[in-house]
Amino acid sequence: MGKENMKTIGALKNTFRSLKYRNYRLYFYGQSVSLIGTWIQRITTPWLVYHLTNSAFLLGLVGFAGQIPTFLIAPFAGVFTDRWNRYHLLIITQIAAMVQAFLLAYLYLNGSIQVWHVVVLSVFLGIVNAFDVPVRQSFVIEMVENKEDLGNAIALNSSMVNGARLFGPSIAGMLIAFTGEGICFLLNGVSYLFVIASLLMMKISPRKAVSSQKHVLTELKEGFRYTFGFAPIRYLILLLALVSLVGMPYTVLMPVFAKEILHGGSHTFGFLMGASGMGALLGAFFLASRRNAVGLDRVIPIAAATFGAGLIAFSFSRFFLLSLALMVFVGLGMMLQMASTNTILQTIVDDDKRGRVMSFYTMAFMGTAPFGSFIAGSLATKIGAPNTLVVGGIACVLGTLVFVRYLPKLQKGVKPIYIRLGLLKNNS
Repeated sequence: MGKENMKTIGALKNTFRSLKYRNYRLYFYGQSVSLIGTWIQRITTPWLVYHLTNSAFLLGLVGFAGQIPTFLIAPFAGVFTDRWNRYHLLIITQIAAMVQAFLLAYLYLNGSIQVWHVVVLSVFLGIVNAFDVPVRQSFVIEMVENKEDLGNAIALNSSMVNGARLFGPSIAGMLIAFTGEGICFLLNGVSYLFVIASLLMMKISPRKAVSSQKHVLTELKEGFRYTFGFAPIRYLILLLALVSLVGMPYTVLMPVFAKEILHGGSHTFGFLMGASGMGALLGAFFLASRRNAVGLDRVIPIAAATFGAGLIAFSFSRFFLLSLALMVFVGLGMMLQMASTNTILQTIVDDDKRGRVMSFYTMAFMGTAPFGSFIAGSLATKIGAPNTLVVGGIACVLGTLVFVRYLPKLQKGVKPIYIRLGLLKNNS
């Protein structure tokens, strides 16, 4: 029993090993609180819009307004992420997001909020996120000193997001029912104070800002050539973009499945999304237990195929418990592919181009969301929600098969980098 306990403690230490770095530990705890607030607001905003307008079109417009800036601005944000001090930029984006939440709270509690306020503030937050996501992804390397622990830190970030995804929506539901939407926005604003405080408490020697005489467009082209000219980065980002475009919009159709297919209510929808979040959390913990990025190139096609097959199987299910189980696999596959891709990219990219590469990663993962949602919604009106998921799942599986065909070229490209970093031996 003693040996088993020691093994368990050892496994837990390995899974959470990035927390030994003070800066990352501060960030992890501060961001954990902030992300719960983010999910509270993410659930509250569409609820408020529908309450104000009773319009599905405006509901979609607000969602689109919040997402499209990421697609349009992220590549330029990546250039500035490589030019500017990432630590200072991250503090600025957190403060800007906090201001947006407080403005929503003020307008609501003042009784003057209108839907155009929500649209404008959603666009503002979308612009903030276009900078925040690539800089946050790029900043991890500055908090975790040993590159072997980089994958662990990224996986713990994913567990943080999905832990908040499990708790945030349920808290939002209770707050909306008992206090109203304004308190939800107010709490989100307050939650940013924790992550801002954690950033200010860090003892960090941030990289110096790079003074570049090059035009922004020139650096953008350099980043594009580097990202899509190097086979491993190109294949990873293209597969992620495909899966995000045709597979990730399943969340848009979940209310239809909950109500029309499984004949449930809002609680059914909540359980389905919770099951997906649970699968994603399991995937994040699995990745956190791994030693480094080596071998993740084989995990990615398995994860993408699991995600696609899970969507296909879910589309045929008419039993609630079976649907819940399948959603766990969907969330698991999604998280393993996304976080594994992130880990490999963060490990192999040159630091002076990290921001630009991560901006293309952001475009692939989040920037395709508004287009994917539009395609999914349009298809669902013509062929139905179940058939739409089948089409998306098949596209994911086919994309995976193409990826597997080019996998040896990807492995050949990353092997010298792993050897140089000491992650692999020369005879490996």
